[in-house]
Amino acid sequence: MKRQLISWRCRAVDSHHCAHKSAGLDAHPGSHDSAARNTHDSSRKKSQVALAICIAFSSVGWQSVSHAQQAIPSNSNSEPLALSKAPSFTFSVQSQSADEALTELAKQANTTLLFPFDLAKRVKTNPLNGTYTLNEALEQLLEGTELAVIADDLGVLSIRSRASLVAKKPVERKEEEQEDNSNALERIAIVGTRNAPRSAVDSPVPLDIIGAKSLSSQGNADVLSMLSVMVPSLNVNDQPINDASSLVRPANLRGMSSDHTLLLLNGKRRHRSAVITFLGGGLSDGAQGPDISVIPAYALKQVEVLRDGASAQYGSDAIAGVINFVLKDDREGGSFALKSGAYGEGDGALFQFQGNRGFALGDTGFINVTGEYRQQGGTSRSVQRDDATALMEQGNGFIQDPAQIWGALDVDNDMKLAINAGYSPSSTTALYGFITAATRKLSGGFYYRNPQTREGVFSRTDGETGARRLIVADLDGIDSGIQCPSITLTDNDVLQNPTYQQIADNSTELGANCFAFNELYPGGFTPSFGGTIEDASLAVGLRKELPYDWAFDVSASLGYSNVDYDISNTVNPSLGPLSPTSFNPGGVSQVERTLNLDFSKLIQTVFDDPVSIGLGIEWRKETYFQKAGDESSYIAGPYAFEPPLGLNEGFSIGSNGFPGYQPQSAGNWSRSNWAMYADIEFFVTEALQFGVASRLEHFSDFGTTFDGKLSTRYKLTDLFALRGSVNTGFKAPTVGQSNVINVTTAYGPNGLEDQATLPPTDLISVQLGATPLTPEESVNFSVGAVMHVSEYFFATVDYFNIRLEDRISTTSAIPLTEDDISALIADGRPDAAKYNAAKYFTNDFDTKTQGVDVVVNYQFAAGEWQNNLLFAYNWTDTQVERVTLYPALVDGALQLTPNLTNARIRMLEDNLPAHRGSITLEQAISSFAFTWRLNYFGSFYEDHLDASAGFDIYGSARLTMDAQFSWQVSEETRFKVGAQNLFNTLPDTNIFKGEVGALYPPTTPGGINGNFFYAGLEFEFK
Repeated sequence: MKRQLISWRCRAVDSHHCAHKSAGLDAHPGSHDSAARNTHDSSRKKSQVALAICIAFSSVGWQSVSHAQQAIPSNSNSEPLALSKAPSFTFSVQSQSADEALTELAKQANTTLLFPFDLAKRVKTNPLNGTYTLNEALEQLLEGTELAVIADDLGVLSIRSRASLVAKKPVERKEEEQEDNSNALERIAIVGTRNAPRSAVDSPVPLDIIGAKSLSSQGNADVLSMLSVMVPSLNVNDQPINDASSLVRPANLRGMSSDHTLLLLNGKRRHRSAVITFLGGGLSDGAQGPDISVIPAYALKQVEVLRDGASAQYGSDAIAGVINFVLKDDREGGSFALKSGAYGEGDGALFQFQGNRGFALGDTGFINVTGEYRQQGGTSRSVQRDDATALMEQGNGFIQDPAQIWGALDVDNDMKLAINAGYSPSSTTALYGFITAATRKLSGGFYYRNPQTREGVFSRTDGETGARRLIVADLDGIDSGIQCPSITLTDNDVLQNPTYQQIADNSTELGANCFAFNELYPGGFTPSFGGTIEDASLAVGLRKELPYDWAFDVSASLGYSNVDYDISNTVNPSLGPLSPTSFNPGGVSQVERTLNLDFSKLIQTVFDDPVSIGLGIEWRKETYFQKAGDESSYIAGPYAFEPPLGLNEGFSIGSNGFPGYQPQSAGNWSRSNWAMYADIEFFVTEALQFGVASRLEHFSDFGTTFDGKLSTRYKLTDLFALRGSVNTGFKAPTVGQSNVINVTTAYGPNGLEDQATLPPTDLISVQLGATPLTPEESVNFSVGAVMHVSEYFFATVDYFNIRLEDRISTTSAIPLTEDDISALIADGRPDAAKYNAAKYFTNDFDTKTQGVDVVVNYQFAAGEWQNNLLFAYNWTDTQVERVTLYPALVDGALQLTPNLTNARIRMLEDNLPAHRGSITLEQAISSFAFTWRLNYFGSFYEDHLDASAGFDIYGSARLTMDAQFSWQVSEETRFKVGAQNLFNTLPDTNIFKGEVGALYPPTTPGGINGNFFYAGLEFEFK
């Protein structure tokens, strides 16, 4: 009789994955069936696996790998064992743990059983002696335990937990399609629960589960852009000239700010980025969110997007939802891939190399390693500015065309690494750990400095007369030696002015003694701003089973984010002709340390199904560092305009565009917090499920919060279910928001100006009305429906409503009056004279955000073609319901007024499109595969340049088409070619393009760069 060795594994993060290997035959997981579903192969004549069901119950992130201890004989009949063909067997099995008892029973019945291993180890069976059918034997063996024997419509038996769902028949698939079904229904996720992992339709809250194949079926090279294509409620705009926001682009889930979404990696909380988005396009202004782009996409097994508030489960930041990245855990084989591409305009050239390899660690462990390398050039979607054109027409031939670049940043040496490892020294103990590391350098443009109008570099406006004059440095001292002439600036080219020509002629005593920056930059200049990003994380942990059916998971993690800024092609004007043209203005870092201890248990109660309990405690400490720049980036040189120093040349201080952090603003600030939390999930009846979560969290800097969540799912019929949740949430002010000091050049109503962003405790902020920060607080509820017709078709629709109070943001720029500056100087803040305006962090407004998410998945065959159709749609509407009023002088009278401008409010409400959707069709025939994706972006509003200067843009909706063709050249080699935005659908032309040269509105949903063509080659090895 033929015998087969069964090797299998169950993971909470992907517990549908049960691999069965027999002599000369590999049985695959088919349609990625649920952890709670029967996984017997529908092609019965080719499979010797009779009963297969695999469920894992554990804490978040549990991964256990179990291998059969012995060879288990299979049923000699190639058909699965069913009730109508049930033979009798003589059994002799003593009372013991269910995993051992079921293994012995399978041996004596000469059949194969796969069962919920983690649960079975904690269940003690009844003794079994006598002759029974397999069904009778299983029922007697498991009577009174938390395991049940179920027969499906075909009479096939399965073993499952009472908390699991009824098994369904998987879709029959070809072997090459089974490894990743892209948008398949029955992927399993751990996010949103500390108990049983779930599929997208089993979950009582909205959940997207995206496989590695879907991530790779597009031209994007970083995981942030990939996700924005797959999840319509996740918006990621380009950030061409937006200070540090250009380096770490904010991602907005469900219309919320970027720091309202929490990131997990293998179920463990991930650190936030060091970058604070001082210019975040309105919605994310002041946010300090995570940097998703540092995670290597090639290392991912799947991505789980929980679109529901989860602060009661995971703590601060989880107001909009949670994204969990699951790393690959293969212990053998690997692959590498090459990708190259460029935009249709001929720029943005991409080269990317990715590699992954799995290694066995003993008999029960694994080490999985992934590396990525990317180079990608910048783009330009720019026209010449009107002011530059006017100067060129007057004969100024020193101006670049275009003078200012709008487009994607240049990415240099983008390198990422991920290592995921696990090892089980015994059947009750598992060790795990993972490491990520990334670095990249980015550079892009800044605003053009007009050689006749840029204040503090080329010109200074007289506050009394309004006249604008050329700033000239008297190099041998003010009012001593040769007197430098005064030049009043007009619209005419100053280079043609005879008096300026005397200054520029350094062969004369006057020319050698008098200096204007027009001599160095006769056509003006455009700074180049960028930075080097470093990011790393480390997590280690231990999972172990305890007496009395408890299990625990203890872990420690460390996260690090660092950004070193650089700016070139600029000057520190106060240093005059001795100024360098490249600067290191300093940097910022974020360090987070976390300790977790989680407990889990299944308890039999009055309900038929066991109650799943999760308990835990967490300690975190986060530290924010601000590092001073090099001295030349912040020093007040001899030609500074700073009345307290007695100087009046008129030149501004610091590297123009991004002044360096001064030593007095450098330092580090920390806070710690601890939390206790509990989750309970149970079935009142087989159809009605409830989940309750609560969290008590205490912060060292602002106190304690308590939050709760209630979720439920009710199965109306075998086809339809209702689900919903209600929860409270919070987002704590970050250490960076409470302490950062930053100065940048931004566009204001009167053009470019230096704006300081300050903590609310700063003296300048207090002068302008600031108060200490408090946590944001939210109340979320959602209600939805699930239609699960078969493994081939499912649909979900969910309505959500998020009310968020005391939202943390930066104020609009508040001009500093002469009285403000004088008062601040008198109070010991002489640097106040450097700023035109200031912003500070504040709890400034309340919002209501509501919307609808729709997902439809349909798998069907058309002849030999296998098709998978996915429709995804999101509608989101945000309304600002309250704004904080501050005392201000209006026409000489003190009044309470909002600092948020109408344009800023409109950006919060309408900058993201209200409607987004996509239709994706994946097709496969023979060795060929096709992916077609139609993307819809609704209309939007943009306050161009965030200037509140009347530059209102009302962008129209647009459709784009993506396409990819894949050819399986051989068993190991796959070739891909594709295009994003295939038909080059471009945004509406910017009606204010002449202001600063932006051809299209920079915040256009779907981007401004046009079509992108790419090709790739992937090689897989065993």
